[in-house]
Amino acid sequence: MYHFDWLKRHAERTPHRLALVDAHSGRQFTYAQFNERANRFAHFLHGTLGLQLGERVSILAQNSSDYYEVLFGCGKTGAILNTLNWRLAVPELEYILNDCAPRVLIYEPMFAEAVDALRDRCSCEFNVVMADAAPGGEWTYEDALAAGSSEGVEMPPLTYADTWAIIYTSGTTGRPKGAQVTYGNFFYNAISMGQAIDLSSRDVDINVLPTFHIGGLGLYAGPTFHAGGTLVVMRAFDPAELLRLIEEWKVTVVFLVPSIYLVLAEFPGFDNYDLSGVRSWASGGSALPPALVHQFAEKGITIQQGFGMTETGPTVFLISKEDAVRKAGSVGKPVLHTDVCIMDRERNVLGPNEVGELCIRGGNVTTGYWNRPEATAESIVDGWLHSGDAAKYDDEGFYYIVDRWKDMFISGGENVYPAEVENVIYQHPAVAEAAVIGVSHPKWQEVGKAIIVVKEGRTLTQDEVITFCQGKLASFKIPKSVTFVDALPRTAAGKVLKRELRERFGE
Repeated sequence: MYHFDWLKRHAERTPHRLALVDAHSGRQFTYAQFNERANRFAHFLHGTLGLQLGERVSILAQNSSDYYEVLFGCGKTGAILNTLNWRLAVPELEYILNDCAPRVLIYEPMFAEAVDALRDRCSCEFNVVMADAAPGGEWTYEDALAAGSSEGVEMPPLTYADTWAIIYTSGTTGRPKGAQVTYGNFFYNAISMGQAIDLSSRDVDINVLPTFHIGGLGLYAGPTFHAGGTLVVMRAFDPAELLRLIEEWKVTVVFLVPSIYLVLAEFPGFDNYDLSGVRSWASGGSALPPALVHQFAEKGITIQQGFGMTETGPTVFLISKEDAVRKAGSVGKPVLHTDVCIMDRERNVLGPNEVGELCIRGGNVTTGYWNRPEATAESIVDGWLHSGDAAKYDDEGFYYIVDRWKDMFISGGENVYPAEVENVIYQHPAVAEAAVIGVSHPKWQEVGKAIIVVKEGRTLTQDEVITFCQGKLASFKIPKSVTFVDALPRTAAGKVLKRELRERFGE
């Protein structure tokens, strides 16, 4: 199937409908204006810089309306957008940039120091800064738009199998993997999520999820644009500002992560805002505590828990509003165009109430990982994406995410893979053995704990380990506590028994 230009169609059919509101800058754009700016960026990439189909554009920026212009501008010309997590340390960014090899790097001034450090470490030909002035030889974003034509773009014949974005997720090997998010993934997510919450052009969505994540692009920005609705973009989360904007813009659909709901539950002024316009509240990114579902239900707010992955565009599940409280803790049933099953380690399909690995297939599933054919072959077998999550379904067909099939844990909505952290800790000269597990935390849900064996004759403290990790890892990946032991429990094959470590140190 071929991909068609959503913005172009809305600009033709409903040019004066409000598409984008940038809450930070105060700028507002109709679909005609949004489409024109995306056209200009596409012409800049292809006509001015000479980018060809499939070449990459990386962006290092916080949330803004510009971010979505870049996304759709890349889509119009067939360039692939690589969204960079601005919380990463320079060495982590360096690896990603050298792996996906972009020709263009777009960045905000607040990240100029990191960009300066990366100049000689990666091969970007062109830099575009989202500021009023640019260093010599670089473009400002608005100058780039001015250089591009406002005329319509002659799109290449893109199919649903072509990659629109590369979003990196941490890997269990310690190296991040670039999930190829295709035009089909965006489309099927828009259709399936739109159907799950009855999204229409009359809806107003607010996005506070980071745009470098699939959540910031797909929950519900992509579905909202597909439906021709309005998106209000927050630069960063602030509870009072979020509630104020929901009230001011009469927001109708909201998707947040559990850590935000936890903050809102304790926010003293919560009941002072008129939130009656919201007809759908949803949650994802990590497990939503059932107690929190019931707490909000007492306020008259029903939170629908969902589940998704970068590799699934992202939506796989969203529980219905009617069942959200009764089945608190469940992620519901699969969305319209997604198929799931539970498999054991021998890839046998399991029945009700049997715990196994959640496997997913459908048009929303990635084609694989950038430059990682082995990882792709390992994750996608016979058309089924193996999620790495342990799950089950009950006798009514409601699914539950039981635990991580692998060792990943989630801290403040961010995926953390212990192997990546362990690889850094092992670089310390005093470390003989290291293992990292996730432990409960009242604010972030989980944080890392390192269990370390010190080399004989050496000494090491918790503060020294944490300090050593700084600058090498993003802050959310750095362990918040360290325990020293004489030896790590291992299997006969030498694999560390993480289950035993969680039993001993997980509380």
